Amino acid sequence: MGKDSKPKDSGKGKGKQAAGGSDDGASKGKGKGGKSDGLGTCTYVKARHILCEKQGKINEAYKKLQDGWLNNGEKVPPAEFAKLAAEYSECPSGKKGGDLGWFPRGKMAGPFQDVAFSSTIGATSAPFKSTHGYHIILCEGRKN
Repeated sequence: MGKDSKPKDSGKGKGKQAAGGSDDGASKGKGKGGKSDGLGTCTYVKARHILCEKQGKINEAYKKLQDGWLNNGEKVPPAEFAKLAAEYSECPSGKKGGDLGWFPRGKMAGPFQDVAFSSTIGATSAPFKSTHGYHIILCEGRKN
């Protein structure tokens, strides 16, 4: 009984480490089927974003996304998101259509990372607040 409880306890106690560990990561992250259910298992995300200091400005950008695509159940084309990022974003990446390229888990802070790594490819987030201001994220890719 003591032997049975130790592996269970050590597995639960290393929950955050398990994502990068070889046991859990090998069974979920390497399988080709992991793309559909592995939102929390990817190591890198490719994303675009719009960053605004004021909530009113980010809401205006989001309304354009809603009116053009989201209210119809459509995905926002990356080229169209890039145009809005160039128009609205106050981040230097706005000049590149909000393109952040590929970034690893742990590079972005708090809520930005949470939203980016929990989004499916092609999904556009609702506006959210971080320490830098208000963001909208478009997830363009995920990989390990």
